[in-house]
Amino acid sequence: MFVRKKKNRSGIISIQVISKVYGKYKVVKTIGSSDNTEEIEKLVASAEQWIKEKQGVVDLDFNNERDLTLQFLANIERITVRGPELLLGKLFDEIGFNQIEEPLFRQLVIARLCFPASKLRTTDYLSKYQFIDVDVHVVYRYLDKLYKTQKEEVQRISYEHTLRILGGAISVVFYDVTTIYFESDSEDELRQTGFSKDGKHQHPQIVLGLLVSIDGYPLAYDIFEGKKFEGHTMLPVIEGFTAKYGLGKLVVIADSGLLSKENIEELVKNDYAFILGARIKNESKTIKDRILSLNLKNGDSEIITRGNHMRLVVSYSDSRAKKDRFNRERGLKKLDKQVKSGKLTKSSLNNRGYNKFLKLTGDVKISINSEKIEVDSKWDGLKGYLTNTTLTKQEIIDNYGQLWKIEKAFRISKNDLKIRPIYHRLHRRIEAHICIAFVAYKVYKELERLLKVKGSDLSPEKAIATAKTIYSVTATTPTSKEAISQTLLLNEEQRHLANLFHL
Repeated sequence: MFVRKKKNRSGIISIQVISKVYGKYKVVKTIGSSDNTEEIEKLVASAEQWIKEKQGVVDLDFNNERDLTLQFLANIERITVRGPELLLGKLFDEIGFNQIEEPLFRQLVIARLCFPASKLRTTDYLSKYQFIDVDVHVVYRYLDKLYKTQKEEVQRISYEHTLRILGGAISVVFYDVTTIYFESDSEDELRQTGFSKDGKHQHPQIVLGLLVSIDGYPLAYDIFEGKKFEGHTMLPVIEGFTAKYGLGKLVVIADSGLLSKENIEELVKNDYAFILGARIKNESKTIKDRILSLNLKNGDSEIITRGNHMRLVVSYSDSRAKKDRFNRERGLKKLDKQVKSGKLTKSSLNNRGYNKFLKLTGDVKISINSEKIEVDSKWDGLKGYLTNTTLTKQEIIDNYGQLWKIEKAFRISKNDLKIRPIYHRLHRRIEAHICIAFVAYKVYKELERLLKVKGSDLSPEKAIATAKTIYSVTATTPTSKEAISQTLLLNEEQRHLANLFHL
């Protein structure tokens, strides 16, 4: 639009606002008319002001920076934490979890990665930092829906993404278990007291079994009652996983905690190849004598043939020997202190841990058995692996060495994602809580993978911490009340992360 002066035959000038639409000029508004010069100038100014107001243009005094800043601040509608959605939401979509068309699912996963807390505190975070008002009872109802209709879909999406990034084939899987305790004293069929890996023996707990691929990408999980022996959880998880996706027989790798005669018989019966951590100190006297006679040096390994096509691989490491000595000496110091204090009695002893080095004389005489210490030291640095595979001994050791990645998965889930303690009481909500943590860990692993692919030295934790500092400001224009949002990249770390992931 523009201002036009139109003069008639009598010399009177009319001030009009003209617009051009599809090549044609149209009078939008007539401001007034006059033959007085000063009056005409006033009419022109009025016309120009009318155009500005109509188009939402506001005059600002750029010579008064303080007023300009105050005017901008007065029109801010909200400030939100934007980085987590930009970064983690992008990965969430790329993995395929956006196939579950439920905004709350996305919000709960991202919140678990950035601000892990109870569901009540999560709704508080969403309200204060995302301007998303969700009642906690709505969250609980969604957890019921997730358990009932979406849990299997979540695991399928995760599996298919892992299959893609591993080149379309999964032949080796790693299995381990952990325990998750509850902030409650009440037990039921699922929540039971048992041996707690968190040291929370007085709390009810569940047993969580996790199956991952090479490089630690999560494949499947299941939960079991808290007192269930961990060795009885492995086959149900593996069998369920292979049956669900029609997979052939896999190479199963697990630590010595899953080593039992029953498990080995079941693995052999179902034609699984396996590599299990061996309890070499529990072998027969003949095999133990043979192991101790090997005289291995740092990095050396030997194969001892067992019956039923089994092989026992024994390796030696100087660093492992140093760690074994350190742990034993530390335990002995604590034990010696207890003995000297008189706090140990025969009734309080068991044969666990370093108590095996104690010697009981009569009813009350307790001392440390130096002969047992000497015998135990002969095993420093030795590690055993039981297998029915035809892999070389180095391949067996290397494959078993990947187990630390599942231990890392549990550590991240417990510490960073704060999967424990669980506050839910109902079975279905406990399962849904684990499902949210499973998806969050999957997104974490994808972030870790992409950082490595991009050659970045950022850790996933550092990338998430930086994302949490990226804010978005939404302000409204004074006249038209149009909402305008802008993501703020205020420092080099934020700009580097944005460039790295094209945020």
